[in-house]
Amino acid sequence: MNQLFRKKSLSHMLAQSEKKELARTMSLMDLIFLGVGCVIGTGIFVVTGVVAAESTGPAIMLSFVIAGIACALAAFCYAEFSSAVPVSGSVYTYTYATLGELFAFLIGWDLMLEYVLAVSAVSTGWSAYFQSLLAGFHIQIPAIISSAPSVGKGGIVDLPAVLIILAITALVSKGVKESIKFNNVMVFVKLTVIVLFIVVGIWYVKPDNWVPFVPFGFNGIITGAATVFFAYIGFDVIATASEEVKNPKKTMPIGIIASLLICTILYMTVSGVLTGMISYTKLNVGAPVALALESVGQNSLAGIISIGAVFGITTVILALIYAQVRLSFAMSRDGLLPKKFSKVHTKTQTPFVNTWLTGFVAAGIAGFVNLTTLAHLVNMGTLAAFTLISIAIIVLRKKFPELKASFRVPFVPVLPAISALFCLYLAVSLPLITWVAFVIWIGIGTVVYFMYSRKHSKLND
Repeated sequence: MNQLFRKKSLSHMLAQSEKKELARTMSLMDLIFLGVGCVIGTGIFVVTGVVAAESTGPAIMLSFVIAGIACALAAFCYAEFSSAVPVSGSVYTYTYATLGELFAFLIGWDLMLEYVLAVSAVSTGWSAYFQSLLAGFHIQIPAIISSAPSVGKGGIVDLPAVLIILAITALVSKGVKESIKFNNVMVFVKLTVIVLFIVVGIWYVKPDNWVPFVPFGFNGIITGAATVFFAYIGFDVIATASEEVKNPKKTMPIGIIASLLICTILYMTVSGVLTGMISYTKLNVGAPVALALESVGQNSLAGIISIGAVFGITTVILALIYAQVRLSFAMSRDGLLPKKFSKVHTKTQTPFVNTWLTGFVAAGIAGFVNLTTLAHLVNMGTLAAFTLISIAIIVLRKKFPELKASFRVPFVPVLPAISALFCLYLAVSLPLITWVAFVIWIGIGTVVYFMYSRKHSKLND
């Protein structure tokens, strides 16, 4: 039992990060753009429409408020951890130092699935907007190679989704500098397009479309909040960048909190304008923002939005692949995964083999599974991570009171406890199939831990 809950020392973690296996090249603005690039994407261009149509109606604005509050509580915990322990691995690393190896491995295993599924889910949203953009030029990709078999359109593979993942994988494998420069340009384009939609769309809002405001009741709002958590996965992504950020103790908390504030405001505003322009009952489509503009005769702007969405969702794919690779890199470095995952390419200073393995697996899933199924599975992983980090911050304060951090969560242990309970409450609102899939995946992870990871852990040395 002592072996299962053995902990990695904070001093060893900090010394490990000082070896500079990964190049520290990211500035505060790069970090904020990484967070915004990941958080603002499929959630705002696709999931808003799906959730409004199926779960919340116009009350999706309240769902984003609830999800934003829950995320803010968790974000405070991330901010303190990342400033005190600026090491790759995010909640996996923080759990290893506070709750022990078994919990750390299982949450890392959970996040690995979360990131890969998120990449796959986001790429299907990218594919929908890309096809919408091509349709504006009277170009049609045959359904047989442009939709997953489970969608019901007669397709055998979503080829655009597969190809975009492989293209971004190639970019991420080349190095952090190249990836970040590309991400910053794409995020700027995306934010410009979103602001343009708000400025134009607000003039077409019809208050009648907000009636009834809560067609699915309070339970629908909570279910919607649990589902749109898919949109907030980016905060864990920021934390995985700790070892590649300049002056992480100062910049990490600012990057996390600034990203959250920007993204929550944009989500609420866009969902309000979207459901005001067109009835929520019509929004269960792959490109709801473009549909809303087309419904009011703004076809040209709908085309521009599709371009922005294609650019914007591309940054999400980039950020998620980046995060998955850095997480599995940290787990491999600790001996819990095979050494190939932490092997750094001498020229690019990136985990090259790890990056391509992630890309191929995500591309395979994206080609054959639909968006809704993927979104629910990803949400469960996010909520589990947020719950654990909330508990871990309480343990950190109790066991390491001398640890210095540039940001400290107020009202510990009350605020982290509320955060954990809030996340558990949202998790209960997810469909049963999500819980079944989560339990099965954790069960597989438990077997992997006892068969491989426990024996190869560096703590055995």
